Amino acid sequence: MDQVLADIRACRACLGELPHEPRPVVRVFPETRLLICGQAPGRRVHESGMPFTDPSGDRLRDWMGIDSQTFYGDPRIGVAAQAFCYPGTAPRGGDYPPPRRCATLWRPRLMAALPDMELTLLVGGYSQAWALADRAKATMTETVRAWRAYAPDILPMPHPSWRNTAWLKRNPWFEAEVVPWLRGRVREILAP
Repeated sequence: MDQVLADIRACRACLGELPHEPRPVVRVFPETRLLICGQAPGRRVHESGMPFTDPSGDRLRDWMGIDSQTFYGDPRIGVAAQAFCYPGTAPRGGDYPPPRRCATLWRPRLMAALPDMELTLLVGGYSQAWALADRAKATMTETVRAWRAYAPDILPMPHPSWRNTAWLKRNPWFEAEVVPWLRGRVREILAP
């Protein structure tokens, strides 16, 4: 595990392709049992070096039913996005998609170093498409709606970004059905 993390943190595969110096952000431990696989760090996370240190993280922790101290202090919770570096801001707003190169380079080694996973949260369409491959549905909404087909070890979710507030309003079943299941599953995994 230590060598994989050191190699990821030293990665400069995208040097010259990003509008900034690469700064891989990954937070996993040998004890990690719940892995949050987002798309890629945002600008704030790039600056802080810590995953989900933004309003998306607040919403994600609320969905999980945990506080910041638990999220950052319990090694059973890990975060490893599909891409470890902030891809930059697209001309029309929002972030560029995560480059596939990062997942291709690092996900197999990282996942092999985490053999005791009990739950993987696939946050956003890009992470779902990568991790589920042909098991993903045609859209992110359809994949999330089919969450029971992937449970109990995988849970596809929308990204907790404020940009998805309208999606949450159009799909109230997510917070009514999926969030309570997620909170219960998190309690099980973090139980002493």
